Amino acid sequence: MADEIKSLDDLKSAVSGTAAAVEAEAPREPVRDELGRSYATGKRKDAVARVWIKPGSGKVTVNGKDINAYFARPVLQMILKQPFQVANVEGQFDVMATVVGGGLSGQAGAVKHGISRALQLYEPSLRPALKAAGFLTRDSRVVERKKYGKRKARRSFQFSKR
Repeated sequence: MADEIKSLDDLKSAVSGTAAAVEAEAPREPVRDELGRSYATGKRKDAVARVWIKPGSGKVTVNGKDINAYFARPVLQMILKQPFQVANVEGQFDVMATVVGGGLSGQAGAVKHGISRALQLYEPSLRPALKAAGFLTRDSRVVERKKYGKRKARRSFQFSKR
């Protein structure tokens, strides 16, 4: 019986060891379509962005408009440029994005998430830098729902003693 348990433990360690070895040995392959683009979906709050990147001059188009026309605030434009700055590939990729839902701030966050995911699919060696900066993690914070018997999500109606 003790021999069986020992062999079962050996089997478990061997199986987990091979899985770790396969994962460590297999480098990620670039994922590109027939036009040389990489596609990714980015999300933030209620906004969903579909993002395509390809090598180019650094032109960013969102919903058919230039980045300066769609995201007029400089802070939102800065948010979109962060993944390129972290990966040191500024001005090397053209971005075409379509984004729906949410407000401008959420849409900018969704496009940033999509750009980061598309960059790491196009060039897997950029993944560690993007991962360390936290750009590949979807920001899961969403608006809390309104509860029954409350004025808002947590705010109660005004109490009146008389």
